[in-house]
Parts: sequence; C-alpha cells; structure tokens
Amino acid sequence: MESGENGAFHPLDEKSLVEYIKSTPVLVARLGGEAELDHLTIKEVGDGNLNFVYIVTSPKGSFVAKQALPYVRCVGDSWPMTRDRAHFEVLILKEHGRLCPEHAPEVYHFDRSMSMIGMRYLEPPHIILRKGLIAGIEYPLLAQHMSDYMAKTLFFTSLLYHSTADHKKAVAEFCGNVEMCRLTEQVVFSDPYRISNINRWTSPYLDQDAKSVREDDELKVQIAELKSMFCERAQALIHGDLHTGSVMVTTDSTQVIDPEFGFYAPMGFDIGAFLGNLVLSYFSQEGHATETNDRKAYKDWILNTIEETWSQFEKKFLSLWDLHKNGNGEAYLPDIYNNPEVLHMAQKKYMNNLFHDSLGFGAAKMIRRIVGIAHVEDFESIKDESRRAICERRALNFGKLLLKERQKFDTIGQVITAIKERSVQ
Repeated sequence: MESGENGAFHPLDEKSLVEYIKSTPVLVARLGGEAELDHLTIKEVGDGNLNFVYIVTSPKGSFVAKQALPYVRCVGDSWPMTRDRAHFEVLILKEHGRLCPEHAPEVYHFDRSMSMIGMRYLEPPHIILRKGLIAGIEYPLLAQHMSDYMAKTLFFTSLLYHSTADHKKAVAEFCGNVEMCRLTEQVVFSDPYRISNINRWTSPYLDQDAKSVREDDELKVQIAELKSMFCERAQALIHGDLHTGSVMVTTDSTQVIDPEFGFYAPMGFDIGAFLGNLVLSYFSQEGHATETNDRKAYKDWILNTIEETWSQFEKKFLSLWDLHKNGNGEAYLPDIYNNPEVLHMAQKKYMNNLFHDSLGFGAAKMIRRIVGIAHVEDFESIKDESRRAICERRALNFGKLLLKERQKFDTIGQVITAIKERSVQ
C-alpha cells in the first residue's frame, strides 16, 4: 500500500507514531485491530546513520516503522539528505521481494509524504549479521542464502533477462535516486583519498596509514576506474549498501534490509560489499579473541563462507543464464551465441570480469570503513585502541593490495590464500 493521506512531513516520536498508526488502517490491522492499540509497545532501534526505526508490537501483531529524515542522522541537519530515498527503498524492497521473497521482508505500507515505511518485523532470534559475527556465531546457511539473493536479484534485473527497452525504462526510474548515489560517490570513492574534515581513523596509531592512502598514486588511479564504473554502468538493480549491517539472520533465516542506496549500477558493487565486509570481520577477530577462545576456528568459518558465497553465486547465476538463454534478454542474442562453445566463452569472460569488479569494489568498501567517515562495529567494539589499530592496519593493507592487484587473482581460492598470508603481517 502507498498513500499520502497523513499530510505534511514531520518527524515521528513514540507518541506521535501512535496517532499516526491510529489513522492508518493497514497498520491497525497488522496489530490485530483497534482493540489492541491500548496495548502497544514501541521501541526505537535505529542505530544506523540516516533514519528513525521503531519496532511496534501488540499482543496480536507487529511491524517495523521506518522514517527517512531530511538530513544525515549521524551528522545532523547540517548535512541535508533527500527523504525521497524512502520511495526508492520501497521500490527495491518490493522488486527484490518479488524476485527473491525468501530473503526480503514484506512491505505493508508506504506514505510518501511522511517518508514512512511499515514493513515486517524480523522478530528474535533475528539479529544484525554484523553483531552475530562479532559474537562469533556461525550461520551454516549464510553463503547459500546470500548467493541465492544476489544471483536472483542481479540476474533478473540485468540485460541477460531484460530487453534493452525494458532495461532502459527501469534504469530511468531509478536515476532519481541521485542524492544517495552522490553520497556513495563521496564517502566510498573520494573522501578516503583526500583530506576531508569528516574522515576519521584510529589516531594516532593509523595517522601514517591514512596519509599513505592519500599519497598512493596507483591507488588513486584504480579507485577512479571503479568510480567511473559505479557512475556509468547500469548493469543491474543493486541493493547499494549490502554490508553485514544490512542483513538480519538466524541460523536458518537470512533477510536483506535497507536498500535505500539502490539503483542500476555494477553488480560487483553488491557482491563486493558483502564479501568485503566479511573480510573486515575476519581481520577483526583477533581483537575479539580471549584466552578461552582464540577465534581461529571462527576465522576459518568466515573464509569458508567467503569462498562458498562466491562459488555458489557463480554457479547459480550461470544456471539462471543457461535457463533463460533463449528468453527476452538482449545482451547475448541466441541466434549469435548459438552453440555451447561460444556461449561458454562469453559466460567465462563475463564472470571473470564480474569477479574482478567484485574484488575491486570490495576493496574500496574495506578501505573506506577504516579511514573514511563511517566505520564498522567489528573494529569499533575493540576497546584497546592499539589492538584495534593492528587489526585495522592488516585489513587496510589487504584492501590496498586487492584494489591494485585484483586482476592478478583468477579464483576465489587465491583470494583466500592472500587473506591468510596478510593476517599475520
């Protein structure tokens, strides 16, 4: 449901949210009817950088209320930000939910004038994946689920499935999410490589490391190539912020949330974001090790998950391509790629390029989380700053290597070997 009946925008607090719910029948119904409105529990849980998020529960129902603010919440109203991102978030939640309903929460309500989304509450024991990784919890189905989500959402929104006419129409619709794209351009591809008053790092331990990023000419050349690709290549409808804080999990459920940065962009940006954040988690583990748990077995699980996520993604993506090779997709027309040999050659080149794109974008996401504005709890929760800095330096050095030498890696297994080698340097 999309509506605008609740009037002019105003930020909702717990009290005004109750009044809003009372005036919104679909949300009343989700809570079990009007009789339940006197028994509501509302909890503000927005620990992100941009939005208010409330969990609303009654004895007979629940939902999450998410409201986009007209500024970056973690900075304040000195950094304005379009509220229209909520509109694009809903479009992507619905489209990705249609393509992969097992791993995208259902949207119940959207009020564009209030930038307010009502969606499924992912009840306990669901937790943010990043928090589970910090706690050392293994998720045996994570690689299976995330490879499934990425294969379906990326393949079915690409020219491997779309006609060029349908693709350009879809691309045009999401060009309106320009402010979120520009924010990504700034904080991922620009700020870490220059002096910026919003950059931060674990100082003084990483002062020289941050300076080395700003003075590395080859790194700048490589990040420029990725920035151009991000801005210019409308390959598929990506999530746009697919880190481990945008995934909620239990041991048998994986749900992808918060796609407000999404638009048509390189597939590798999503794949790289997820894999890169798993690599960050890997390098953080020594900072969470104790005398009774050295985290070595858990680090092995993370590496296996990285390897399995890419391997399963590649297999599933190619299976979808084979299944739909005679469909409407116009990138590889069946009367041209008309024998198994030429199709295999085309697929091999496509996946090799996608692999290197993913490594590059993953490296960029790693670097920006260490010397840019927005850091990750994996490292930030390590209280001993000198210990934290050692973990961050190893991750940063690996990210720099991966960004500059991504073309030298032929397999995900080679990447895993390189991670291991640099975890002790």
